[in-house]
Amino acid sequence: MTLTEQHPIMDGRTTSAPLVRALRGERGPRLPVWFMRQAGRSLPEYRALRAGGDMLQACLTPELASEITLQPVRRHGVDAGIFFSDIVVPVLLAGLPIRIEPGRGPVLDDPIRSASDLARLRPLDAEALEPIRAAVALTVAELGSTPLIGFGGAPFTIAAYLIEGGPSKDQARARAMMHADPQSWATLLDWCADITGQFMRAQVEAGASAAQLFDSWVGTVSALDYERSVAPHTRRALAHLDGLDVPRIHFGLGTDRILTQIAAFDVDAIGIDWRIPLDEASRVIGDTKPLQGNIDSALLSAPWPVLREHVDDVLRRGQRAPAHVVNLGHGVPPETDPDVLTRLVAYIHEHDAASRE
Repeated sequence: MTLTEQHPIMDGRTTSAPLVRALRGERGPRLPVWFMRQAGRSLPEYRALRAGGDMLQACLTPELASEITLQPVRRHGVDAGIFFSDIVVPVLLAGLPIRIEPGRGPVLDDPIRSASDLARLRPLDAEALEPIRAAVALTVAELGSTPLIGFGGAPFTIAAYLIEGGPSKDQARARAMMHADPQSWATLLDWCADITGQFMRAQVEAGASAAQLFDSWVGTVSALDYERSVAPHTRRALAHLDGLDVPRIHFGLGTDRILTQIAAFDVDAIGIDWRIPLDEASRVIGDTKPLQGNIDSALLSAPWPVLREHVDDVLRRGQRAPAHVVNLGHGVPPETDPDVLTRLVAYIHEHDAASRE
């Protein structure tokens, strides 16, 4: 299946949007900006809407997921919506009883740690993704010329949750399984790649104008292990988007030492965390791809002059890349003052990178 004529990329609604142009390597008159985790706990309207309800149930309620996606676009004037969901939604839809514990994150009480555990893995039925398609369609209808970004979790990060049973600082069990039982490891990561790939494809087919693959925990893996035991599965996940003419973004935490491997993926842009300056990241990959990032989210709570100076530096460094999508080096912290984000978007829109030389 390819994109329909009614898709925002195909009918022209988002074709010339600053975000889409930048992801395709074009520098337009305005730098596009959006924020990872821009929808969620930092917004009072989100807290009022959710009122402590179940996170995954909210993700699977189309009207609710759509409204939450739209909230930051209305408030901040960002150049894209990021679909409100969670990387473990396809895990749940494929039949594993994963849940999200407030203040902790995804939890699986009976982790996947052996070859026998793999028998519990089931294919993801396409019909199970219907709430996702419906939520995206509702959202795109409201966004008009503003692009929606679909997303999914990279196989390593999803597998890490399933093996560890919840969040972990070093993914030690996951890395142990990678070496101790490479066959089970490969089977599990292929499964993760397929369900997250289907999840992303459903969003794009329903109207998302770009897709981002998140690899939140890959920073715990050595460069050699990444090349041998992780990268092939990331490629498999991205391959689910083949035939769909929308830009692809890869974002991971702690990827400064594996940027050349990431640049070799079939992606249009690379998200950079706060650990490496954008000009250095661009140099490492031969100035070949647009970059996204990388304002340090810790500075969102700093006095405005401090934040502004940091943003100016990020924008200057971003000029080395073929194009630049302004974003954070990670997600918006829950305690962030929403007015700071609104002010930041206006500041970036009013002062394009060329004026900062």
